[in-house]
Amino acid sequence: MGKLFHVLEAQQFSKEWLENEFFPLSLEMEKLVKTGEPELLSKYSLSGKRMVRLFWEPSTGTGFSFDIGMHRLGGAVFASDHAGDTAMIKGEALEDMIRRIAAFGPDVMVLRTPKEGMAKLAAEYSSVPIINAGDGWGQHPTQAGTDLFTVKKEKGGIEGLHYVIAGDLRGRTPRSLAYLVAKFPGIRITFVAPVGDQIGDDVKEYLNRHEVPFKEIIDIMDAAPEGDVFYITRIQKEREKLLRSVERHGLVEAHSPKANWKADQGLLRAIKKDAIIMHPLPHEDEIAPELDPKVCKDRRVAYLRQSENKLYVAMAFLYYAIRK
Repeated sequence: MGKLFHVLEAQQFSKEWLENEFFPLSLEMEKLVKTGEPELLSKYSLSGKRMVRLFWEPSTGTGFSFDIGMHRLGGAVFASDHAGDTAMIKGEALEDMIRRIAAFGPDVMVLRTPKEGMAKLAAEYSSVPIINAGDGWGQHPTQAGTDLFTVKKEKGGIEGLHYVIAGDLRGRTPRSLAYLVAKFPGIRITFVAPVGDQIGDDVKEYLNRHEVPFKEIIDIMDAAPEGDVFYITRIQKEREKLLRSVERHGLVEAHSPKANWKADQGLLRAIKKDAIIMHPLPHEDEIAPELDPKVCKDRRVAYLRQSENKLYVAMAFLYYAIRK
C-alpha cells in the first residue's frame, strides 16, 4: 500500500490486521456514535480534515455512510455525484482530474467509478489516500469490510463458517466478500446464482490457489441446512446493457427462472437457528416482504444491522486513511 493508506481491493488486507486492528477500531467508532463520549471524540477527531467524495454512480448507503461518518469525526465533506461525468464529458483524463483535485488539499478521496481498475489508476496519480467505494464490476472493499465486521459481531467469529453467497455474483459486493473471507481458515463457500450470473473465473482461481473449498449451485434451499451466513444480492439491473449484449450473442440464458436464490419464510424455516441472512442493499424482491424487520422479529434477519455497520466501518477506514 506504500506510504499512503489506499483502500483499493479486498485482497490487500490480512486476517491479522482485520482481527487485531480494524475490527476493534470499528467497534470503537460504534461506541463513539452511540455514546458520544468526549474522550473518544477527542481521540479519533478528524477536525480540520477534508474528505472529497466523487461518485460516478448513485449510492445511498455507501455515500451517506462516508459523508455522515466524516461529519461524526469532525471533518468536512465535499461531495459530488457529477464531477466525474463532467470531467469525462470534457475529455479530461482520470489521472489529470485526480491530480488537480489532490492539489486543492483534501486529506482523502472516496471514489465510486463506472469501470473496474479506475480506483487503482487514481491511486497511482494521487498525492492523498484513495478509498475505492466501488469500481464497476470490480470490487467494493469497504462493503466487504462491513460484511465481515457484521459476521464477527453476529456470529462471534469469521473462520470455520459456511458462507452461502447468492444472487448476481458478477457484482462487486459478492466478489469482494469472497476475496476477503478467503483470508480466514476453515471457511467454505457455496455460490448460488442464476445461469449467466455466476461468480467470475478470477475469483474461483483465487479460491483454488488459497485452497478454499467452494461449490456452485442454482437452488439456495440445497445449502439451507448447512449454511451459517447467507449473503443475498440483487440482480444488477443498472448493468443490463451488458446483459443484453450477452443475450444477443446467445452465450447464456441469463437469469434462469429455474434458479432460486431468494430469502423468504421457506428459507428462514430451513436454516440453522444461529444462521444469519445478510444483504448489501438496496434489495428488491430477492428479500421477501415477510422478512422485513418491521414484521419479522427473527434475529437471523441481520441485513439492517449490517447496513448500520457501514457507518462505523466507513469511519474506521477514514481514520486509517487520514491519521495512520
